[in-house]
Amino acid sequence: MAEQTTSSIVVEAPPADVMAVIADFESYPGWAKGMTRVEVRSTQADGRASEVFFAVDVSPIKDEYTLHYTWDGDREVRWTLVEGGMLKALDGAYELREVAAGTEVTYRLALDVSLPLIGMVKRKGEKILIDSALKGLKKRVESGA
Repeated sequence: MAEQTTSSIVVEAPPADVMAVIADFESYPGWAKGMTRVEVRSTQADGRASEVFFAVDVSPIKDEYTLHYTWDGDREVRWTLVEGGMLKALDGAYELREVAAGTEVTYRLALDVSLPLIGMVKRKGEKILIDSALKGLKKRVESGA
C-alpha cells in the first residue's frame, strides 16, 4: 500500500465474530455511516465476497465504486479498487489480533480521488472515514446485532 492512514480499536469479541460482521456486506447500510447500497457481485469458493459494489453518500462525497477483496481467515481482509467514480485508488485492510480484552482491529486506508486535494486534507478525510468505520464496527459487533 502507498502512503496510508492507520487507526486501531479494541472490540470486546473474538476475532471470528468481528470478521463475521466485516464479511456481512449486505448489512453495512444498517451500521456503516454513509453506505446507501452494498451488493456482493462475486464470491470465492468459501462463500466470502471477492467483489463488492458500494454506493456511498457522505457529504461532500457521493460515489459508487467496486472493491476486490482478499481474505486471510479471521486475521485479515484486504481490498483494492476495481472501478469508481470520484475514486482513483482505494486500498485498505482490516487486520485482527486477539488481545486479552477481545480483538484489536487495525484499519489501514490509502485513497486517491479524481479531485486535486492537498495531502493533509486527504489524510484528514481518511482519518474521519477510518474512525467512523471502526466505531460503527465496534458498536455493531458488541451489540450482537
